[in-house]
Amino acid sequence: MEKKTGVVVPLAALYTKECAAVGDFLALKPFADFCKKAGLSIIQLLPVNDTGTHSSPYSGLSAFALHPMYIRLEALPEFDDAMKNDKAFAQAYRGFIKELKYQPRFDYARVSSEKVRLLHLLYAYIDKKVSGKAKKSSSRAAVNEVTLEAGDSFSAQFNASLDRFVKENPWVIPYAVFKNLKDAAMQASWKSWDENLRHVTRDQIQLRWANRALRTSHNFFVWCQMRAAEQFSESSGYVRGLGITLKGDIPILMNEDSADCWAYPEFFNQELRAGSPPDGENPVGQNWGFPTYNWTSIAADGYSWWRTRVQVAARYYDAFRIDHILGFFRIWAVPEKDTTAFLGHTEPCRTISRAELNDAGFSDDRIRWLSRPHVPTGLVEDITWNHDEAVSDLEKVCERVGGEELWLFKEELLSDGGLYSVRFHEDERKDSDVRNALILKWRDRALIELKKDVFVPVYNYESSTAWRSLSDDERRKLSGLFEECGRAQDALWREQAMNVLGPIVSASKMIPCAEDLGANLRVLPEVLKELNILSLKVIRWNRDWAEKGQPFYDFSDYPEMSVSTTSVHDSSTLRQWWNEEKNSAEAYIAMCRSSGTAENLPEASADFNADIAQFVLSAAACSASAWLINPMQDYLYLEQRYYLEDAQSERINVPGSVNDFNWTYRLPVSIEELSSDESLVQKINSLVRIHDEKR
Repeated sequence: MEKKTGVVVPLAALYTKECAAVGDFLALKPFADFCKKAGLSIIQLLPVNDTGTHSSPYSGLSAFALHPMYIRLEALPEFDDAMKNDKAFAQAYRGFIKELKYQPRFDYARVSSEKVRLLHLLYAYIDKKVSGKAKKSSSRAAVNEVTLEAGDSFSAQFNASLDRFVKENPWVIPYAVFKNLKDAAMQASWKSWDENLRHVTRDQIQLRWANRALRTSHNFFVWCQMRAAEQFSESSGYVRGLGITLKGDIPILMNEDSADCWAYPEFFNQELRAGSPPDGENPVGQNWGFPTYNWTSIAADGYSWWRTRVQVAARYYDAFRIDHILGFFRIWAVPEKDTTAFLGHTEPCRTISRAELNDAGFSDDRIRWLSRPHVPTGLVEDITWNHDEAVSDLEKVCERVGGEELWLFKEELLSDGGLYSVRFHEDERKDSDVRNALILKWRDRALIELKKDVFVPVYNYESSTAWRSLSDDERRKLSGLFEECGRAQDALWREQAMNVLGPIVSASKMIPCAEDLGANLRVLPEVLKELNILSLKVIRWNRDWAEKGQPFYDFSDYPEMSVSTTSVHDSSTLRQWWNEEKNSAEAYIAMCRSSGTAENLPEASADFNADIAQFVLSAAACSASAWLINPMQDYLYLEQRYYLEDAQSERINVPGSVNDFNWTYRLPVSIEELSSDESLVQKINSLVRIHDEKR
């Protein structure tokens, strides 16, 4: 496979004189010129789909629609005419330009909403033209090669362009209907809409689309998508013309408040939420809040939704990143109302029946002990210091076991979320303490009963009270059942991945690249090889964690069919890694020393600077991976003048936090200035030569 070196950047981060507020689709063209000059042959973008009010590009409001925030207003064919003839639009636009100047981090909510407001104003002017209500203009601004003149001629041609886009993009119909309803609901989740709007059939969506009274409001969203597609196509074609590979990113999951979950409910399992199991940094796991897929329904439909999703992306990209590819083997699934992911399980999974447990010597009472937390009265009494109060508290959510001072959570209590709706005490502190104690107890079990008489082990079952109470013989028998499940699941997960990923990667000619970070599935490498999917190697994490000192793997041992990188959007930057993880930096230097992949080795204790950036990136360029794609921030570290005062400000995202900081990073320098920076260009070129010429 041809070796290539590239850069990954959020589209919003691109800064040119034409897009000061936020990066847009057309900013890709000058950025591609810079990359060509620097010798970079891959540009990887974070997702650019519409995410509505969410700044995270992985929280999609649509699997197909592009984000209107990335439309360059000034390049729209209708712009000039509206500026001359529509005072409301012209005034609003000038205010936007005056107020929203370049900032190191942009205000997502404000920039996004203001751009959409301007698009609405501009479309209102167009609609007047279409209806023939606008005054004739002396300007001659082209719209799909027709002039903006009021009357039947313009109306027919403009509507024809919209009709053609709809015909070529049928997904835009449910999207437009959904967006219009969401606007009417002040962006409230569709789950809060009236019953007749929450649960709709495709035919009902089509009827609403055909409603003449709603045509203008629906066509606004079609027009936005048509213009966004035109601008993105123009830029992607330009990038391709320079011989540069444009790589996209397809998130695995959809926000539950999305057009797709609303319009295609049969493809999603709203009773489960995706996440990740407990680990050292996340002792209760991660609950991402996104619904899982109903793969049976998707398969029955020939994987059409997923295949169309890939084919739409292929209009712009030559390669694509498959987000969280482990989720296509098995997803960590959590009950809808659970607040954590502690009691999640893999889907699909090998389950254990009650009969199997009985056969292993576990009575029904013993199974209840393993699968249902037993709450002693003393747990609450230690907080209230009053037995009667403790009993009163427990009676609200539990049932007593016989005459014992022992309780079981009520069967109608299906998740820990139910405990948050109960008021235990007027005193806030006591109320909180009782609730927290019961929530901890809720997780205290060794088995999860998925449905009647069907069980799976809790991920951290060994920490449960029930497990610790078992005899050695009982532990041995239960461990045997758990190990049998583990062995059976390898084959189950391989079959799942082949069934799902096969149709997805074959849907286009794009080169598939996996984001395969996380659990080390035994069947993962063989599936990636069989489907020709490149794996991902994040250099700082590509270590032998079981060995003393956790040494880095030698760059010469990296598989050819892989993408290597110094950092990812969810990690700290190279600068932060070096300054804050000195043990890791020392191990990196040790690997470079033993392999001879870099000269002039620095001291790990030294503060990060441009010379250290050159050393780290030069060593990384020795990777045997076919592709090396580093974040733009890490390349900018080659020149000290681009360092921000606060290194944290150079991050894209901090996982586990929801705030106005995440996903709002912008380059600290314009693309025009980057292109004229011969020193940076030459330094990046030297890295490209190291990687692309190394065999």
